[in-house]
Amino acid sequence: MSIAENIRFFEEQLAGTGARLVVVTKTHPVERLREAYEAGARIFGENRVQEMTAKQPELPNDVEWHLIGHLQTNKVKYIAPFVHTVQSLDSLKLLEELEKQAAKHNRVIDALLQFHIGEEATKTGLTLPEAENLLTSDTFRQLRHVRIVGVMGVATFTDDEAQLRREFQTLRGYFEQLQVRYFMDQPAFRELSMGMSSDYSLALQEGSTLIRVGSAIFGARG
Repeated sequence: MSIAENIRFFEEQLAGTGARLVVVTKTHPVERLREAYEAGARIFGENRVQEMTAKQPELPNDVEWHLIGHLQTNKVKYIAPFVHTVQSLDSLKLLEELEKQAAKHNRVIDALLQFHIGEEATKTGLTLPEAENLLTSDTFRQLRHVRIVGVMGVATFTDDEAQLRREFQTLRGYFEQLQVRYFMDQPAFRELSMGMSSDYSLALQEGSTLIRVGSAIFGARG
């Protein structure tokens, strides 16, 4: 199947769900991203700042760039002029830097709170108490250039459907608690980013609004 056929397949899977497709482009060359763009993809997810900043000028301006990998504070300045959403907001320090750099460009950057829901110790992300500390901070109250629009999580890499479902339900529970406590009057807080090539169908059943798919569109990484 071609990139275009794969994208069409995922768009059909998402029809009627309200969820959107984030095409994960890490390690793939610009020519393949252009193929995805021509097939209708408009949200591209990159893991590394260096790759994102290299590819962004090569693609049309209506691409929504999402940073989905761990983001170091000293790299924020490189993507602040154009990044649409940072899906991996995992500390107060990072939030402060995002606000500072977005302000320099007079932009508003969307962000998702990344939670640690998988078993692997290497995965980054917040606990619920850490997220609540962030949301009760002076920094959060004074935000002008960052808008928190939802949550993100990476499930354990496993074939155990019951475990995956539990992890997705945990993330949805966090989303619902935060929505009630901190975002009741903010309709923009609506994104639940979970599910990848191997587990997206379960994630959709559990309420995902953004699925992050790379290998099922482009094939194995180059």
